Amino acid sequence: MDEVHIPLHAVKGRGAATHLPHRFEVDRRAAFDDGWASLEERLDAAGQPLPTEVVWEDARSAITTNDSPDVGFDRSLNPYRGCEHGCSYCYARPTHSYLNLSPGLDFETKIIAKRNIAQVLRGELARKSYRPQLVAIGSATDCYQPVERELRLTRAVIEVLQQARHPFSLVTKSSGVERDLDLIAPMAAQRLAAVSVTITTLDADLARRLEPRAAAPHRRLRLLRTLAEHGVPCGVSLAPQIPFLTDDMEQVLEAAWDAGARSAFYHVLRLPWEVAPLFRQWLQVHYPQRADRIMARIHDMRGGRDYDSDFATRMKGSGPWADLIGQRFRRAVRKLGFNTQRAEFDTSLFRPAGPAGQVHLF
Repeated sequence: MDEVHIPLHAVKGRGAATHLPHRFEVDRRAAFDDGWASLEERLDAAGQPLPTEVVWEDARSAITTNDSPDVGFDRSLNPYRGCEHGCSYCYARPTHSYLNLSPGLDFETKIIAKRNIAQVLRGELARKSYRPQLVAIGSATDCYQPVERELRLTRAVIEVLQQARHPFSLVTKSSGVERDLDLIAPMAAQRLAAVSVTITTLDADLARRLEPRAAAPHRRLRLLRTLAEHGVPCGVSLAPQIPFLTDDMEQVLEAAWDAGARSAFYHVLRLPWEVAPLFRQWLQVHYPQRADRIMARIHDMRGGRDYDSDFATRMKGSGPWADLIGQRFRRAVRKLGFNTQRAEFDTSLFRPAGPAGQVHLF
């Protein structure tokens, strides 16, 4: 039987085009035209929006630790697994494989919500052995993705941190963080909170394809301005930088500075595990004429591979093209005045959080 080529189609409102099998699956399934018009029906259905399903999970721990030398924090907390934003490049997609779910469409349509995350966090902070250090919220998946509007798990976590006077930072692509400024702004005044906003590009059409359910670039700039006006130390993340796609780094930095951001950082595109075939699919759907050129440049920055996990190079890449991106970033940052002062967080105010509902006298 001759092999049949099945074209990829964009799924409305989603970043992935397929339920890509995860790396632990033994069986592989692919669409096939059997002559009964079922393929056409499936392709027609691909244009319809896919609903989001929330799967509840009881977390056994809240704070996770890492000893990676290229990560600027050693403690993190994630209220959700999976992310509705559907960013095609998300390095957290392979984590859904451990749940026997697809890193493709399942990652952005089946959201695992840790319903007891605030209670577990309260218990961890109350341990006699606990010593406060900065906690990064939403380091894997966005803590203000759309489901947070109703579930409010991130807000519950921040409430616990506020009661304990515990410092935190977070990075987001969502304007939903504005809802919690009543908690974040007073903590920022005590040097207990900071927020970074990811802006990969100012090109609205590219952003809509690259990060389909995240806030538009102009809305993220307005978010930065709002944070700055409320006294919240805020920065801009330009991660990831994708060659021949996100070419407006200098314009993003200038716009972010004007909006009030005073710190900035970037990473180059990372394609670990299933992210590599998923990103290739995304390129074939949205930018087929540039796909080979983009992948060739990624290989130039990764020693000829899709990804190199070496701590020394995984965030910034290596080679002349990676060096060029770094030079552009450093020059723009220096010109505008970013990163002249490092945010300092105060751990001396920490007091263990008591049981839910219990208040402190002092």
